[in-house]
Amino acid sequence: MVRAVIIDDEKASRDTLKGLLERYESDVLVVAEANGVESGLEAIKAFTPDLIFLDIQMPDGSGFRLLEQIEDVDFNVIFITAFDQYAIKAFKYSAIDYLLKPIIPEDLKEAVKKHVEQGKIGNTNVQVLLENLASKNREPQKIVLHTFEGMHVINTEDIIRCQSDDCYTNFFLSDGKKIIVSKTLKEIEEQLKGKDFIRPHKSHLININKIKTFYRNDGGYIIMIDGTEIPVSRRKKESVIQMLNHL
Repeated sequence: MVRAVIIDDEKASRDTLKGLLERYESDVLVVAEANGVESGLEAIKAFTPDLIFLDIQMPDGSGFRLLEQIEDVDFNVIFITAFDQYAIKAFKYSAIDYLLKPIIPEDLKEAVKKHVEQGKIGNTNVQVLLENLASKNREPQKIVLHTFEGMHVINTEDIIRCQSDDCYTNFFLSDGKKIIVSKTLKEIEEQLKGKDFIRPHKSHLININKIKTFYRNDGGYIIMIDGTEIPVSRRKKESVIQMLNHL
């Protein structure tokens, strides 16, 4: 049984989420509710939950402020939020899940499923989230990659390229390391979605700042700074050229 705490200043929102959990997630037991940062901290200390559903904006502070005050995060977090593009990107980079209001049952099921499959996120993911949120004027700089061995925190600027390997993705980094994660390249593309990455071919996602040369021959191909030759599909050729022209 997953012990959960709901922290949201709106009672109607808490009631709705609790009702959805009772209806669709019989393995999740809501052991406490709270309406703000201070009451949320008290509930977490008193009930030691496995999972918290955390609103971002509350009268006495943000959900981020709550996490900053917890020295050892030994539970999972699913943020509840209205649409905030920057915050959502930060969640994706730190591998912390979120739900948009109003909550859709299918999204709730998927978020709870991820909690069960990945185990507790711990301090690493939370620290990466808070660091990426610290500067509102730039893209998130760090990303958490989960592997069979553990978690890797890397700077996005150190990623040269990503290559598909069936249901896995290989990350190739500036220091020569390779990291294998159990996510498809499509999932990684969504996670790294932004101005610095482009997918010139179905099997490759590359950092445009790590491009050495682009050759227009046939469909075209790219040479990366590590010497790797990346094919460019014919339908992606023009978008690659446009992106390079704007560097």
